[in-house]
Amino acid sequence: NQDFWIRYWFAAGGVDPDQDIDLLAVPSAETVQGMRNGTMDAFSTGDPWPYRIVADGIGFMAALTQQIWPFHPEEYLAIRADWVEQNPRATQATLMAVMEAQQWCDDPANREELTRILSGRAYLNVPVEVLTPPFQGNYELGDGKPAVQDFNAGPLYWEDGRGSVSYPYKSHDLWFLTESLRWGFHARFLPDLDTARRLVDEVNREDLWREAAQALGVKNIPNNTSRGTERFFDGVVFDPQDPQAYLNSLKIKRV
Repeated sequence: NQDFWIRYWFAAGGVDPDQDIDLLAVPSAETVQGMRNGTMDAFSTGDPWPYRIVADGIGFMAALTQQIWPFHPEEYLAIRADWVEQNPRATQATLMAVMEAQQWCDDPANREELTRILSGRAYLNVPVEVLTPPFQGNYELGDGKPAVQDFNAGPLYWEDGRGSVSYPYKSHDLWFLTESLRWGFHARFLPDLDTARRLVDEVNREDLWREAAQALGVKNIPNNTSRGTERFFDGVVFDPQDPQAYLNSLKIKRV
């Protein structure tokens, strides 16, 4: 997903990520050292690495992903279909456990403990003081502009300003596959939008999420597999009912 974010951001500014720059994939933990020794000029990754380059005086943050796409999706839980079919009870138990963890992580009262856990050597292995500000939504961007102080700008796990974070909206899946079409990814297996829609329906098991949520007693379960239209920082709109119009509106693309 970081590849998608940085591609979108560059292309919105008129920079072709395939022609004008060398876009490489590196482990997130190596980004800070890459910026420190000058082997890279910029990167896109999640917390705490962007904040680390500001805290260490190495560089600045040009944009938060929350600014590029407000309340965007981030990580997904993916489980092999054959395992799900063979282990329905374990699948539901796994989903319920993740949901309980998401609710715990989203409670501001638990953020201090969450930060302490994640800062340890078993996880991110960074100082607590570097991890704390992003998890509270406090970002010193390092570019001389006012700091961002908004809890919604940091990582969210259960609910955000658009509703459910946990629920797997099919409209979000469709955006990722539409962007894959845009850049010519997986062209052999993803030739068109009809294929994209079919893949979403085959892979997205929001029905299992609903069953687990109901078993857990979750309230405010989304009643639609689409979150509706999405608007990006450059004014471009993605309507899951008409992804072709979105593709047509983009100036830099491979499709």
